[in-house]
Amino acid sequence: MSATESSAAPLVPADVRELLTSRIHDVPDYPKPGVLFKDITPLLADAKAFSVLTEVLAGLAERRGATKIVGLEARGFILGAPVAVRVGIGFVPVRKSGKLPGATLSQAYDLEYGSAQIEVHAAGLAEGDRVLVIDDVLATGGTAEASVELIRRTGAEVAGAAILLELGFLAGRERVERALAGAPLDALVTV
Repeated sequence: MSATESSAAPLVPADVRELLTSRIHDVPDYPKPGVLFKDITPLLADAKAFSVLTEVLAGLAERRGATKIVGLEARGFILGAPVAVRVGIGFVPVRKSGKLPGATLSQAYDLEYGSAQIEVHAAGLAEGDRVLVIDDVLATGGTAEASVELIRRTGAEVAGAAILLELGFLAGRERVERALAGAPLDALVTV
Protein backbone atom coordinates (compact mmCIF):
# COMPACT_ATOMS: atom_id res chain seq x y z
CA MET A 1 0.00 0.00 0.00
CA SER A 2 1.49 3.32 -0.97
CA ALA A 3 1.49 6.35 1.29
CA THR A 4 -1.48 7.76 -0.60
CA GLU A 5 -3.42 4.51 -0.30
CA SER A 6 -2.69 4.28 3.43
CA SER A 7 -3.94 7.81 4.01
CA ALA A 8 -7.19 7.03 2.14
CA ALA A 9 -7.96 3.81 4.03
CA PRO A 10 -6.43 2.50 7.24
CA LEU A 11 -4.14 -0.50 6.91
CA VAL A 12 -5.98 -2.28 9.72
CA PRO A 13 -9.43 -1.56 11.11
CA ALA A 14 -9.57 0.36 14.39
CA ASP A 15 -10.80 -2.67 16.36
CA VAL A 16 -7.86 -4.78 15.12
CA ARG A 17 -5.39 -2.00 15.93
CA GLU A 18 -6.93 -1.71 19.42
CA LEU A 19 -6.64 -5.48 19.96
CA LEU A 20 -2.98 -5.52 18.90
CA THR A 21 -2.11 -2.39 20.89
CA SER A 22 -3.81 -3.73 24.02
CA ARG A 23 -1.54 -6.79 23.95
CA ILE A 24 1.72 -4.84 23.58
CA HIS A 25 2.90 -3.98 27.07
CA ASP A 26 5.27 -1.24 28.17
CA VAL A 27 8.20 -2.35 30.33
CA PRO A 28 9.96 0.66 31.88
CA ASP A 29 13.73 0.71 32.29
CA TYR A 30 14.36 -2.38 30.16
CA PRO A 31 16.95 -3.35 29.00
CA LYS A 32 18.49 -0.33 30.72
CA PRO A 33 17.32 2.68 32.73
CA GLY A 34 15.44 5.27 30.69
CA VAL A 35 14.27 2.84 27.98
CA LEU A 36 10.55 2.03 27.64
CA PHE A 37 10.54 -1.44 26.06
CA LYS A 38 7.54 -2.53 23.97
CA ASP A 39 6.92 -6.19 24.87
CA ILE A 40 5.00 -8.21 22.27
CA THR A 41 5.09 -11.49 24.22
CA PRO A 42 1.58 -10.91 25.68
CA LEU A 43 0.29 -10.58 22.10
CA LEU A 44 1.98 -13.86 21.14
CA ALA A 45 0.49 -15.59 24.20
CA ASP A 46 -3.04 -14.51 23.20
CA ALA A 47 -4.21 -17.00 20.55
CA LYS A 48 -6.86 -14.64 19.15
CA ALA A 49 -4.55 -11.63 18.90
CA PHE A 50 -1.71 -13.68 17.38
CA SER A 51 -4.12 -15.22 14.87
CA VAL A 52 -5.50 -11.81 13.90
CA LEU A 53 -1.96 -10.47 13.48
CA THR A 54 -1.03 -13.45 11.30
CA GLU A 55 -4.12 -12.95 9.12
CA VAL A 56 -3.39 -9.23 8.62
CA LEU A 57 0.24 -9.93 7.68
CA ALA A 58 -0.82 -12.81 5.39
CA GLY A 59 -3.21 -10.44 3.63
CA LEU A 60 -0.35 -8.02 3.05
CA ALA A 61 1.85 -10.83 1.69
CA GLU A 62 -0.88 -11.82 -0.74
CA ARG A 63 -1.54 -8.23 -1.85
CA ARG A 64 2.18 -7.68 -2.43
CA GLY A 65 2.46 -10.88 -4.48
CA ALA A 66 5.13 -12.24 -2.16
CA THR A 67 6.68 -15.59 -3.05
CA LYS A 68 8.91 -15.64 0.05
CA ILE A 69 8.80 -14.17 3.53
CA VAL A 70 12.00 -12.96 5.17
CA GLY A 71 11.86 -12.73 8.95
CA LEU A 72 14.43 -10.64 10.79
CA GLU A 73 16.13 -12.06 13.87
CA ALA A 74 14.62 -12.85 16.22
CA ARG A 75 10.98 -11.85 16.66
CA GLY A 76 10.59 -11.49 12.89
CA PHE A 77 10.97 -15.29 12.83
CA ILE A 78 8.02 -15.67 15.20
CA LEU A 79 5.81 -13.35 13.15
CA GLY A 80 6.97 -14.31 9.66
CA ALA A 81 6.94 -18.11 9.82
CA PRO A 82 3.18 -18.50 10.46
CA VAL A 83 2.49 -15.94 7.72
CA ALA A 84 4.50 -18.00 5.24
CA VAL A 85 2.62 -21.16 6.27
CA ARG A 86 -0.74 -19.37 6.03
CA VAL A 87 0.01 -18.04 2.53
CA GLY A 88 1.73 -21.23 1.37
CA ILE A 89 5.11 -19.72 0.53
CA GLY A 90 8.68 -20.18 1.76
CA PHE A 91 10.22 -18.59 4.84
CA VAL A 92 13.84 -17.41 4.90
CA PRO A 93 15.50 -16.19 8.12
CA VAL A 94 17.91 -13.26 8.15
CA ARG A 95 20.22 -13.83 11.11
CA LYS A 96 23.06 -12.21 12.95
CA SER A 97 26.50 -13.05 11.59
CA GLY A 98 27.77 -16.55 12.30
CA LYS A 99 24.39 -18.13 13.09
CA LEU A 100 23.67 -19.81 9.73
CA PRO A 101 25.53 -22.91 8.52
CA GLY A 102 26.78 -23.23 4.95
CA ALA A 103 27.21 -20.59 2.29
CA THR A 104 25.80 -17.20 3.24
CA LEU A 105 25.70 -13.64 1.98
CA SER A 106 26.31 -10.94 4.57
CA GLN A 107 25.56 -7.25 4.90
CA ALA A 108 27.20 -4.90 7.39
CA TYR A 109 25.40 -1.86 8.77
CA ASP A 110 26.06 0.92 11.24
CA LEU A 111 24.63 1.11 14.71
CA GLU A 112 24.60 4.11 17.01
CA TYR A 113 27.86 2.94 18.60
CA GLY A 114 29.57 0.55 16.20
CA SER A 115 28.41 -1.82 13.51
CA ALA A 116 26.72 -5.18 13.05
CA GLN A 117 26.30 -7.74 10.32
CA ILE A 118 23.40 -9.89 9.15
CA GLU A 119 23.37 -12.96 6.91
CA VAL A 120 21.07 -15.01 4.72
CA HIS A 121 21.62 -18.41 3.14
CA ALA A 122 23.05 -17.80 -0.33
CA ALA A 123 20.56 -20.23 -1.88
CA GLY A 124 17.56 -19.07 0.18
CA LEU A 125 16.51 -16.34 -2.26
CA ALA A 126 16.95 -16.03 -5.99
CA GLU A 127 16.05 -13.99 -9.02
CA GLY A 128 12.29 -14.16 -9.53
CA ASP A 129 11.47 -14.23 -5.81
CA ARG A 130 9.27 -11.40 -4.49
CA VAL A 131 10.14 -10.95 -0.84
CA LEU A 132 8.11 -9.42 1.97
CA VAL A 133 10.28 -8.51 4.97
CA ILE A 134 8.54 -8.99 8.33
CA ASP A 135 9.71 -7.76 11.71
CA ASP A 136 8.18 -6.85 15.05
CA VAL A 137 9.51 -3.33 15.63
CA LEU A 138 10.84 -0.55 13.44
CA ALA A 139 13.10 1.65 15.56
CA THR A 140 16.07 3.36 13.88
CA GLY A 141 15.74 1.18 10.76
CA GLY A 142 19.29 -0.12 10.49
CA THR A 143 18.49 -3.83 10.43
CA ALA A 144 15.55 -3.43 8.04
CA GLU A 145 17.61 -1.24 5.71
CA ALA A 146 20.46 -3.77 5.68
CA SER A 147 18.04 -6.64 5.04
CA VAL A 148 16.59 -4.88 1.99
CA GLU A 149 20.10 -4.38 0.60
CA LEU A 150 20.97 -8.01 1.36
CA ILE A 151 17.81 -9.32 -0.35
CA ARG A 152 18.52 -7.30 -3.48
CA ARG A 153 22.06 -8.71 -3.61
CA THR A 154 20.55 -12.21 -3.97
CA GLY A 155 18.78 -11.09 -7.15
CA ALA A 156 15.35 -11.21 -5.50
CA GLU A 157 12.88 -8.34 -5.62
CA VAL A 158 11.74 -6.65 -2.42
CA ALA A 159 7.93 -6.58 -2.48
CA GLY A 160 7.80 -4.50 0.70
CA ALA A 161 8.24 -4.55 4.45
CA ALA A 162 5.60 -5.19 7.10
CA ILE A 163 6.17 -4.17 10.71
CA LEU A 164 3.96 -4.83 13.72
CA LEU A 165 5.03 -1.74 15.68
CA GLU A 166 6.72 1.41 14.43
CA LEU A 167 8.40 3.67 16.97
CA GLY A 168 7.73 6.86 15.03
CA PHE A 169 9.76 9.07 17.37
CA LEU A 170 12.97 7.27 16.29
CA ALA A 171 12.49 8.19 12.60
CA GLY A 172 13.50 4.80 11.17
CA ARG A 173 10.79 5.00 8.51
CA GLU A 174 12.69 7.51 6.36
CA ARG A 175 15.80 5.32 6.35
CA VAL A 176 13.87 2.16 5.41
CA GLU A 177 11.69 3.87 2.79
CA ARG A 178 14.83 5.18 1.12
CA ALA A 179 16.20 1.61 0.97
CA LEU A 180 12.87 0.23 -0.27
CA ALA A 181 13.02 2.62 -3.25
CA GLY A 182 9.28 2.72 -3.79
CA ALA A 183 8.30 -0.66 -2.36
CA PRO A 184 5.77 -0.18 0.46
CA LEU A 185 6.51 -0.05 4.17
CA ASP A 186 3.47 -1.01 6.23
CA ALA A 187 3.32 -0.53 9.99
CA LEU A 188 0.25 -1.97 11.70
CA VAL A 189 0.64 0.16 14.83
CA THR A 190 2.63 3.39 15.22
CA VAL A 191 3.54 4.99 18.54
